[in-house]
Amino acid sequence: MTRTVADIESFITLLQVACENKDNAILERLLSQPDARRRGLVHEWVSDLLIKPAPKDFIEVVVCLGDDAIAEKGYEAIFQCRRECQRPFATGRT
Repeated sequence: MTRTVADIESFITLLQVACENKDNAILERLLSQPDARRRGLVHEWVSDLLIKPAPKDFIEVVVCLGDDAIAEKGYEAIFQCRRECQRPFATGRT
């Protein structure tokens, strides 16, 4: 059976942490790169993670970021979180 990105719990956790963390500039910068540039950076990152070695589930998450559609959705999710965090709180006063 083929796994989807939604099946990789660490990917969902990464997006949640990026949404909650105002200091998510590195991930946002990676995801905003042109596709070919982002794929190259992800490939280099994965190579580094395999050499170190890093936890397998984290490597799976980084590999997902090499997929154009996944990267676009990830960027949209982070951008949406940032917009929601910047909205002023409703006070209920008129």
